[in-house]
Amino acid sequence: MKAIVITEPGKAVTDEQERPEAAKGEALLKMLVGGVCGSDLASFRGASAYVSYPRTIGHEFAAEVVAVEDNPYGIRPGMVVTGNPYFNCGKCYSCRRGFVNCCVNNQTMGVQREGAFSEYFTMPVERLYDGQGIAPESLALIEPFCISYHGVSRADVQPGDKVLVIGAGAIGILAGVAARSFGAEVHITDIAKDKLELAEREFGFSGSFVNDSPDALRAYVQKITNGDGFDVTIEAVGAPSTFLGCVEAAASQGRMVVIGVAKHNADFNFLELQRKELNVFGSRGATKADFAATMKLVKDGFVDLTKLISRTYPIADAGAAFQDMDQHSAEIVKAEFDFRRE
Repeated sequence: MKAIVITEPGKAVTDEQERPEAAKGEALLKMLVGGVCGSDLASFRGASAYVSYPRTIGHEFAAEVVAVEDNPYGIRPGMVVTGNPYFNCGKCYSCRRGFVNCCVNNQTMGVQREGAFSEYFTMPVERLYDGQGIAPESLALIEPFCISYHGVSRADVQPGDKVLVIGAGAIGILAGVAARSFGAEVHITDIAKDKLELAEREFGFSGSFVNDSPDALRAYVQKITNGDGFDVTIEAVGAPSTFLGCVEAAASQGRMVVIGVAKHNADFNFLELQRKELNVFGSRGATKADFAATMKLVKDGFVDLTKLISRTYPIADAGAAFQDMDQHSAEIVKAEFDFRRE
């Protein structure tokens, strides 16, 4: 079978591998569509702190069940599914308290362990979820939607809240969608004009603006909130400047959520947290409840996830595809590999 493998930083190939066999408690899956995560691109760029090489990448997927034993989860052959790709240890303090998404020994598919970007792969049955008829192109994007939804849920967003999302990539846009599902008034900002135009054109975030300086952000906060600050700010980039922007843009007693994965330190006077009595929440991964909630939003027609897709590649073009994503990351919101295409 064919698989997409990053053999070393800067090199992605379509590799030939042995087709796997399902162990006890696992299902054999045929890959249909895979979404490319920022962590996959970071692995390609050599910027991931967790990946080792060579690595079959990918953890956003829609797949068909080829073979599975009778199980209590309702997973059957022929069913199109997605799944939870974060493998928790079950033993650490986080796991023992039920916070499995915060497992200190977490292994994410395609990062610390082999991923889903192969024509066939296996997964434990309890990690699989019935796609409920959602088209594979959308179903492959449920996992990143879960990441965003989980973060927004951490902030206890209420109807009428003014929410600022910094970052108009897929996670940021979907955080805006999640916040809007809770009744919030959502505004999105980024330095990439193309991504903001997509957020406005396809998702109706008309309050977006190009955040090219701290002064521009301050002026926007003044304009939208009359200087009061946003009830909720969401960091969906992972950069020191956007972290600081979220702190500054939040109202007193506001809530701030950090979804972005930081690569550098932020140097700031934490007096601002004390002065505002700011509530700061980290957000990591997602839970089974997040998968259920996001699939319901898609099934109910609240959001069309395919509007995020900027590029679709055949698996044979893995090397050229990652070069393209690397060179045009400012304009690509979401890319997918279609394993049904040659």
